[in-house]
Amino acid sequence: MKKVIVALMILLAILSFSLNFKSLQFKVVEAKFLTARSFHNAAHMKEVIDVLEENLQEDTDIYTLLAEAYMEYGLWGVEGEKKEEMYEKALEYAKKAIELDETNGRAYYVAGATIGRLAQFKGIVKSLFMLGDFDNYIDKAIELLDDNFYKGLAYLAKGMRYRDVPWPLNNYKKSEAYLLKALDFLPNYPNIHLELGKLYEKWGKKELAIKELNIVLESLPHPLLIKTHEEAKAEAEEILKRLK
Repeated sequence: MKKVIVALMILLAILSFSLNFKSLQFKVVEAKFLTARSFHNAAHMKEVIDVLEENLQEDTDIYTLLAEAYMEYGLWGVEGEKKEEMYEKALEYAKKAIELDETNGRAYYVAGATIGRLAQFKGIVKSLFMLGDFDNYIDKAIELLDDNFYKGLAYLAKGMRYRDVPWPLNNYKKSEAYLLKALDFLPNYPNIHLELGKLYEKWGKKELAIKELNIVLESLPHPLLIKTHEEAKAEAEEILKRLK
């Protein structure tokens, strides 16, 4: 009888944890995600993914965080073919988040950004066919988002899109406009200056490129993206050597 009671108590505890995951545990997991992303801690990001996978519910916020965790993990947590696998999972969960809430701007951003990264694995022709989906998701994210952090990232992605696609699909003026708009929402994110510097280098505007790249070197990191800033400074230094 005691064994039965103990088993029932354990079962109730498990059910209670599952039912209350969103209210009791989600914020803790989200905080761990933010730290893992900022410092590119692959082990911690994998833990975030595992916990969210184990506690999946039909909840747009849970799907969104899981999608973004897979996207980040694919970007810097794994190598080779595993990257594409992580991006595919990220897109799958971002779409599920959108199905549950069509006003979820963050999920639209994650879907668009993931498509942009997936395009790297598809070759030039296939990647060009993905542009329409990228634009649809990112444009919707920009329309819906009221979070300056993600709105700035969405504008940044759009600016990079117009810079990096091949001629005649690129448009340096549009790229500049979107990148400057990104700065309006994320003025303390030096990576935007890095992307502006790369744009001006491509555009043949050497002095403007040097100016933007020096801003990267002189700036403090965004508190949510510390490791990204370290990488941006290293890249800015390399480009400056080439320009001088």
